[in-house]
Amino acid sequence: MERDVVVDPSGFEPESGEVPADAPRIAVVVSLWFPGMTAESRDLMAELTATAFTAVRDGGGRPVLVDSSAAELPAPSDVVAAYDGLLFLGGGDVDPALYGVDGPVPGLYGVYRPADEFCLALLDAGIGEDRPTLAICRGSQLLAVASGGTLVGDLGPENPHRGRSGEPVFVDEEVALVPGSLIHAVLGRGRVPVRNGHHQAVDRPGHGLVVTARAADGVVEGTQRTDRRFVVGLQWHPEEPAADPGDRARIFGALVRAARR
Repeated sequence: MERDVVVDPSGFEPESGEVPADAPRIAVVVSLWFPGMTAESRDLMAELTATAFTAVRDGGGRPVLVDSSAAELPAPSDVVAAYDGLLFLGGGDVDPALYGVDGPVPGLYGVYRPADEFCLALLDAGIGEDRPTLAICRGSQLLAVASGGTLVGDLGPENPHRGRSGEPVFVDEEVALVPGSLIHAVLGRGRVPVRNGHHQAVDRPGHGLVVTARAADGVVEGTQRTDRRFVVGLQWHPEEPAADPGDRARIFGALVRAARR
């Protein structure tokens, strides 16, 4: 399959300084390519990934790229053994067949089954070893599927969680956090402003996964595994450059602290 448009990973290198030698190693799992990637989506992926790398470093961690679209992929067990924490970022849609949908899904884009299968196996391995995990956007959807849950394939033409055609992808909205959840403890309040840009969402969370945040229309915006120390899914994008920088620092810092422990 042709890969004319691919994210350049060189932009993820630190601008200055080095992280401490004993910094927790965080595997940043993202696909640098997916079918139908355009120059616009490539640039967006590069920007979000670079911001996530910076946030992990600022939190005291050592981020290392794991390209889930690579032609040759490591064994998931080897990744889990090599890293103290896992970070799954956004990207293309999850193959609907993986959550039991056979028919067409409106707006489906960027489906690449090998990347899905690798990420699901890595989530299984990471959860099995209780590796601290933060799963964002596509990552939160993969977390639900890995837990035996399902997704809403498309939120419809009136979807308020992303920009309309011809508008910027990301929109501002507020989500409500469930008291007692990990994300509520990390952010320290019950309602938070977020940056969103999704047409899919978690439907049925699955085994051990509970809902921790919802949008005003009830759409799931956050989940966590109750049977693990720190396995958190966020549908919104704390790594979007216009997102609240304080909340971004709190979220990525919490992942690094959990990985250090």
